[in-house]
Amino acid sequence: MDIVWIGLAFLLGLLLNRYHIPPLVGYLLAGIGLSFTAYEPGNLLHEIAHLGVIFLLFTVGLHISLKGILQKEVLGVGLIHLAVSTAIFVPVSLYFGLSTEAAIIVAVTLGFSSTVLAAKGLETRNELSSYYGRLSIGILIIQDLVAIGIIAYAGGGIPSPWATVLLGLPLIRPLLSRLLELVERDELLLLMALSLAIGGSSLFEWFNLSGELGALVMGMLFVNDDKSDQLEKKIWGIKEAFLVGFFLEIGLGGFPDRSGFYLVGVLLLILPFKAILFYGLFIAFKLRARTGFLSTVTLTAYSEFTLIAGAVAASAGIIPSEVIVILGLLTAISYVINSIMVRYEDTIWQKMNALLRRFERDVKHPDHQPVSVGAAEYLVIGLGMTGQAALHHFKTNDKAAVGIDINPDRVKNTMDNGYRAIYADAQDAFFWEELDMQKVQTILLAMSGEIYTKEFIIHQLRKKNFRGTIRVLTNNDREDELIRNAGGDPVSIPAVQMGEKMAQISMDE
Repeated sequence: MDIVWIGLAFLLGLLLNRYHIPPLVGYLLAGIGLSFTAYEPGNLLHEIAHLGVIFLLFTVGLHISLKGILQKEVLGVGLIHLAVSTAIFVPVSLYFGLSTEAAIIVAVTLGFSSTVLAAKGLETRNELSSYYGRLSIGILIIQDLVAIGIIAYAGGGIPSPWATVLLGLPLIRPLLSRLLELVERDELLLLMALSLAIGGSSLFEWFNLSGELGALVMGMLFVNDDKSDQLEKKIWGIKEAFLVGFFLEIGLGGFPDRSGFYLVGVLLLILPFKAILFYGLFIAFKLRARTGFLSTVTLTAYSEFTLIAGAVAASAGIIPSEVIVILGLLTAISYVINSIMVRYEDTIWQKMNALLRRFERDVKHPDHQPVSVGAAEYLVIGLGMTGQAALHHFKTNDKAAVGIDINPDRVKNTMDNGYRAIYADAQDAFFWEELDMQKVQTILLAMSGEIYTKEFIIHQLRKKNFRGTIRVLTNNDREDELIRNAGGDPVSIPAVQMGEKMAQISMDE
């Protein structure tokens, strides 16, 4: 009965999510739990698992932009880290009895970081477009491309002589893009996204190539398309649901034997070295300590692509099937470790920033932050709709104001519109320590995100002995109290007040 694995996956995912552990860990545990019973999964689970991978790779393809990859920081850190980590993992894999071919494939995949965890975490913190967010995503895309190469090698077989026809796919992009423009209803947009992903997979399989590669290529056809974001949003929920099947199927392999547990232990001990290597490379490429730290935290986990590429290699007989069970348990544990790191990243940074900043290079950093806001009397933190409106109002009334944001594109757009704006990470305590803001009288926290982040910023400002007013956008009475206790002045405009204001404006007409 399929309701068994669906229900168990939901319950375990819900339980772990309450403790800020990714639900994907619950799905793996659900599969492991079912492996000890007489439960026999049907074809439905296998098909859902396969489609989950296809949809994931289609969404990855939508983000593969050469502009994002062809940066020395992205290419350098991504490729060097993958090469060094592979060199570390190969002898470990050989020691545990894998063949040379299997050891190389497993070693390469162990160098990957989790795309799903990183994307979810960055999206939750509204930092997908931040400098470190885009840097992390660029590195993940490089890893994903290598993963696709392994999948193609392990599962593609001998391509059909007619496979060269696929080189002409970019020629039909204008037609597909035009068709996408004609789609207006949400259900049709979802159907088109599903058709493109599955169609790309089926097309490549027809030419005896990897279906996963086909889904990725089909997504790449829509990079920078005006509706690519809409395509991703429509398929995102279905992709997440279908990936449950993939992790369940991995978990159904059960627990590894004693030597498998030893291997999991050894690989978990190597995980901190992966993190240290990432941080060292970020510093070597002249990034600030804060950027290197945030990117390292984002990338410190083993990857679902380790399982995806490994599963394809196992089905081709290249690596033993029991290795996938080991990799599944390893990935689940690394997800838990990463979720803890992300949750307490600000605390970790506060305790370690003095040590980490010692390694920062005394050069011009690509992610340079300002040390002064000049003659500005008002400082607006967060350049979304609220922040932009505040800057506009200040300028209209001839007030000296400047805005800051962690999103470089948002900063540039604000400057293009004629306002003063600077790139900075408001969650970086070192930024506030260095910033000269003697003439600032009032600070507006117009940023979205967790209330605890706003509390942290207020604490940094008061620690700096800022005596002016700190107005903070809040959503409810609980947030109001937290902001007052931190030393800020809450500005709460809940939905009820907005509704009343709209009604009043209508009556005044």
